[in-house]
Amino acid sequence: MTTPQGSLSLRHYGASPGSHAHSHFQVLLGLDGVLELEVQGRGQRIGAGQGCVIAPGERHDFEARSGSRCLVLDTAQPGWAHCPAQPAQAAQTLALAHYLAQALQYPDSLAQHYGPMLLLDAWRATSPAPKRYERPIDWNQLAIWVQQHLHEPLSVAQLAQQVFLSPSRFAERCRRETGLSVMQWLRSQRLALAVQLRDGGTSVAETALRCGYQSPSALTAALRRLRLH
Repeated sequence: MTTPQGSLSLRHYGASPGSHAHSHFQVLLGLDGVLELEVQGRGQRIGAGQGCVIAPGERHDFEARSGSRCLVLDTAQPGWAHCPAQPAQAAQTLALAHYLAQALQYPDSLAQHYGPMLLLDAWRATSPAPKRYERPIDWNQLAIWVQQHLHEPLSVAQLAQQVFLSPSRFAERCRRETGLSVMQWLRSQRLALAVQLRDGGTSVAETALRCGYQSPSALTAALRRLRLH
Protein backbone atom coordinates (compact mmCIF):
# COMPACT_ATOMS: atom_id res chain seq x y z
CA MET A 1 0.00 0.00 0.00
CA THR A 2 1.57 3.27 -1.14
CA THR A 3 -0.45 5.64 1.10
CA PRO A 4 -2.01 5.30 4.58
CA GLN A 5 -5.39 5.25 2.84
CA GLY A 6 -4.35 2.36 0.63
CA SER A 7 -3.40 1.56 -2.93
CA LEU A 8 -5.69 1.44 -5.96
CA SER A 9 -5.12 -0.85 -8.90
CA LEU A 10 -6.95 -2.03 -11.99
CA ARG A 11 -6.95 -5.83 -12.19
CA HIS A 12 -8.02 -8.38 -14.75
CA TYR A 13 -9.21 -11.68 -13.31
CA GLY A 14 -9.33 -15.08 -14.93
CA ALA A 15 -8.41 -18.48 -13.52
CA SER A 16 -8.40 -19.05 -9.77
CA PRO A 17 -5.08 -18.29 -8.03
CA GLY A 18 -6.07 -20.39 -5.02
CA SER A 19 -7.46 -19.49 -1.63
CA HIS A 20 -5.57 -16.77 0.25
CA ALA A 21 -5.97 -13.98 2.81
CA HIS A 22 -4.54 -10.52 3.48
CA SER A 23 -3.62 -8.57 6.60
CA HIS A 24 -5.60 -5.57 5.33
CA PHE A 25 -8.97 -4.80 3.77
CA GLN A 26 -9.35 -5.60 0.12
CA VAL A 27 -12.18 -3.81 -1.66
CA LEU A 28 -13.31 -4.95 -5.10
CA LEU A 29 -15.66 -3.09 -7.41
CA GLY A 30 -16.67 -4.69 -10.70
CA LEU A 31 -16.20 -2.65 -13.87
CA ASP A 32 -17.14 -5.26 -16.46
CA GLY A 33 -17.46 -9.02 -16.73
CA VAL A 34 -18.48 -11.26 -13.84
CA LEU A 35 -16.18 -12.36 -11.04
CA GLU A 36 -17.13 -15.47 -9.06
CA LEU A 37 -15.92 -14.89 -5.52
CA GLU A 38 -15.88 -17.02 -2.39
CA VAL A 39 -15.15 -15.39 0.97
CA GLN A 40 -14.98 -17.54 4.09
CA GLY A 41 -17.01 -20.20 2.28
CA ARG A 42 -19.72 -17.77 1.14
CA GLY A 43 -20.12 -17.40 -2.60
CA GLN A 44 -21.11 -14.28 -4.50
CA ARG A 45 -20.88 -12.78 -7.96
CA ILE A 46 -19.46 -9.36 -8.74
CA GLY A 47 -20.73 -7.71 -11.90
CA ALA A 48 -20.47 -4.09 -13.03
CA GLY A 49 -21.33 -1.77 -10.15
CA GLN A 50 -21.28 -4.58 -7.59
CA GLY A 51 -18.62 -4.89 -4.96
CA CYS A 52 -17.24 -6.69 -1.98
CA VAL A 53 -15.34 -5.67 1.15
CA ILE A 54 -13.01 -8.45 2.27
CA ALA A 55 -11.89 -7.97 5.86
CA PRO A 56 -8.36 -8.67 7.09
CA GLY A 57 -7.75 -12.38 7.59
CA GLU A 58 -10.76 -13.55 5.57
CA ARG A 59 -9.79 -16.34 3.19
CA HIS A 60 -11.08 -15.86 -0.31
CA ASP A 61 -10.80 -17.26 -3.80
CA PHE A 62 -12.07 -16.05 -7.15
CA GLU A 63 -12.51 -17.04 -10.75
CA ALA A 64 -13.75 -15.31 -13.90
CA ARG A 65 -14.35 -17.82 -16.67
CA SER A 66 -14.97 -15.15 -19.30
CA GLY A 67 -12.71 -12.55 -17.72
CA SER A 68 -13.47 -9.75 -15.31
CA ARG A 69 -12.07 -6.29 -14.74
CA CYS A 70 -12.25 -4.75 -11.26
CA LEU A 71 -11.01 -1.71 -9.45
CA VAL A 72 -9.23 -3.01 -6.34
CA LEU A 73 -8.30 -1.11 -3.21
CA ASP A 74 -5.87 -2.61 -0.69
CA THR A 75 -6.16 -0.56 2.47
CA ALA A 76 -5.78 -0.55 6.25
CA GLN A 77 -8.31 2.31 6.60
CA PRO A 78 -10.53 1.23 9.56
CA GLY A 79 -13.55 3.02 8.09
CA TRP A 80 -14.12 0.07 5.78
CA ALA A 81 -15.08 -2.08 8.78
CA HIS A 82 -18.35 -0.12 9.02
CA CYS A 83 -19.22 -0.11 5.32
CA PRO A 84 -22.08 -2.12 3.79
CA ALA A 85 -21.24 -5.18 1.71
CA GLN A 86 -22.34 -3.35 -1.44
CA PRO A 87 -21.97 0.32 -2.43
CA ALA A 88 -24.86 2.35 -1.05
CA GLN A 89 -25.28 4.10 -4.41
CA ALA A 90 -24.08 1.67 -7.05
CA ALA A 91 -24.46 3.90 -10.12
CA GLN A 92 -22.52 6.82 -8.62
CA THR A 93 -19.83 4.54 -7.21
CA LEU A 94 -19.43 2.77 -10.55
CA ALA A 95 -19.01 6.12 -12.33
CA LEU A 96 -16.29 7.07 -9.84
CA ALA A 97 -14.60 3.69 -10.28
CA HIS A 98 -14.50 4.09 -14.07
CA TYR A 99 -12.95 7.53 -13.67
CA LEU A 100 -10.33 6.27 -11.21
CA ALA A 101 -9.51 3.27 -13.42
CA GLN A 102 -8.84 5.60 -16.35
CA ALA A 103 -6.91 8.12 -14.24
CA LEU A 104 -4.61 5.42 -12.87
CA GLN A 105 -3.10 5.08 -16.33
CA TYR A 106 -1.44 8.49 -15.99
CA PRO A 107 1.64 8.71 -13.73
CA ASP A 108 0.95 12.31 -12.64
CA SER A 109 -2.70 11.64 -11.75
CA LEU A 110 -3.94 12.42 -8.25
CA ALA A 111 -6.22 9.38 -8.34
CA GLN A 112 -3.84 7.27 -6.26
CA HIS A 113 -3.64 9.96 -3.59
CA TYR A 114 -7.30 10.96 -3.31
CA GLY A 115 -9.05 7.98 -4.87
CA PRO A 116 -9.08 5.67 -1.82
CA MET A 117 -10.91 8.19 0.37
CA LEU A 118 -13.27 9.20 -2.44
CA LEU A 119 -14.15 5.56 -2.94
CA LEU A 120 -14.80 5.14 0.78
CA ASP A 121 -17.08 8.19 0.78
CA ALA A 122 -19.00 6.99 -2.27
CA TRP A 123 -19.32 3.45 -0.93
CA ARG A 124 -20.92 4.40 2.35
CA ALA A 125 -22.91 7.41 1.12
CA THR A 126 -26.62 7.15 1.72
CA SER A 127 -29.38 8.60 -0.40
CA PRO A 128 -30.97 11.73 1.01
CA ALA A 129 -34.21 11.08 2.81
CA PRO A 130 -37.19 11.75 0.59
CA LYS A 131 -38.87 15.04 1.29
CA ARG A 132 -42.06 14.74 3.26
CA TYR A 133 -45.04 15.81 1.19
CA GLU A 134 -46.62 19.00 2.49
CA ARG A 135 -50.15 19.92 1.52
CA PRO A 136 -49.95 23.52 0.25
CA ILE A 137 -51.65 26.11 2.43
CA ASP A 138 -53.86 28.49 0.46
CA TRP A 139 -53.17 31.56 2.57
CA ASN A 140 -55.53 33.74 0.53
CA GLN A 141 -58.41 31.33 1.05
CA LEU A 142 -57.58 31.04 4.74
CA ALA A 143 -57.53 34.83 5.03
CA ILE A 144 -61.03 35.00 3.52
CA TRP A 145 -62.31 32.46 6.06
CA VAL A 146 -60.61 34.30 8.93
CA GLN A 147 -62.07 37.67 7.94
CA GLN A 148 -65.53 36.10 7.92
CA HIS A 149 -65.03 34.90 11.51
CA LEU A 150 -63.07 37.74 13.11
CA HIS A 151 -66.08 38.66 15.23
CA GLU A 152 -65.57 35.29 16.98
CA PRO A 153 -62.69 34.31 19.29
CA LEU A 154 -60.22 32.43 17.06
CA SER A 155 -57.54 30.02 18.25
CA VAL A 156 -54.51 28.46 16.61
CA ALA A 157 -56.31 25.12 16.71
CA GLN A 158 -59.28 26.51 14.76
CA LEU A 159 -57.04 27.93 12.04
CA ALA A 160 -55.02 24.71 11.87
CA GLN A 161 -58.22 22.72 11.47
CA GLN A 162 -59.11 24.72 8.35
CA VAL A 163 -55.94 23.51 6.61
CA PHE A 164 -55.97 19.98 8.08
CA LEU A 165 -52.85 20.40 10.22
CA SER A 166 -52.06 20.00 13.88
CA PRO A 167 -51.73 23.29 15.80
CA SER A 168 -47.97 22.85 16.22
CA ARG A 169 -47.44 21.98 12.57
CA PHE A 170 -49.58 24.91 11.44
CA ALA A 171 -47.65 27.27 13.71
CA GLU A 172 -44.36 26.05 12.22
CA ARG A 173 -45.65 26.42 8.65
CA CYS A 174 -47.04 29.88 9.38
CA ARG A 175 -43.71 31.09 10.72
CA ARG A 176 -41.80 29.54 7.81
CA GLU A 177 -44.11 30.62 5.00
CA THR A 178 -45.29 34.06 6.15
CA GLY A 179 -42.51 35.13 8.52
CA LEU A 180 -45.10 35.73 11.25
CA SER A 181 -46.37 33.83 14.25
CA VAL A 182 -49.99 32.69 14.02
CA MET A 183 -51.16 35.47 16.33
CA GLN A 184 -49.19 38.08 14.38
CA TRP A 185 -50.70 36.83 11.12
CA LEU A 186 -54.17 36.87 12.68
CA ARG A 187 -53.66 40.46 13.88
CA SER A 188 -52.57 41.47 10.38
CA GLN A 189 -55.79 40.03 8.94
CA ARG A 190 -57.87 41.79 11.60
CA LEU A 191 -56.19 45.10 10.85
CA ALA A 192 -56.45 44.67 7.07
CA LEU A 193 -60.21 44.15 7.30
CA ALA A 194 -60.57 47.09 9.69
CA VAL A 195 -58.78 49.42 7.26
CA GLN A 196 -60.95 48.16 4.40
CA LEU A 197 -64.18 48.72 6.34
CA ARG A 198 -63.22 52.16 7.61
CA ASP A 199 -62.12 53.26 4.13
CA GLY A 200 -65.52 52.09 2.90
CA GLY A 201 -67.34 54.28 5.40
CA THR A 202 -68.24 51.70 8.06
CA SER A 203 -68.49 53.26 11.51
CA VAL A 204 -65.80 52.73 14.12
CA ALA A 205 -68.19 50.84 16.39
CA GLU A 206 -69.41 48.51 13.62
CA THR A 207 -65.86 47.93 12.36
CA ALA A 208 -64.64 47.10 15.87
CA LEU A 209 -67.48 44.62 16.29
CA ARG A 210 -66.95 42.88 12.94
CA CYS A 211 -63.17 42.70 13.33
CA GLY A 212 -63.18 41.36 16.88
CA TYR A 213 -61.72 44.38 18.68
CA GLN A 214 -62.73 44.62 22.33
CA SER A 215 -63.91 48.21 21.92
CA PRO A 216 -63.99 51.07 19.41
CA SER A 217 -61.11 52.69 21.31
CA ALA A 218 -59.00 49.53 20.86
CA LEU A 219 -59.63 49.73 17.11
CA THR A 220 -58.76 53.43 17.02
CA ALA A 221 -55.49 52.75 18.86
CA ALA A 222 -54.59 49.93 16.43
CA LEU A 223 -55.25 52.15 13.41
CA ARG A 224 -53.21 54.95 14.96
CA ARG A 225 -50.24 52.61 15.49
CA LEU A 226 -50.53 51.48 11.87
CA ARG A 227 -50.39 55.05 10.56
CA LEU A 228 -47.40 55.85 12.78
CA HIS A 229 -45.51 53.00 11.11
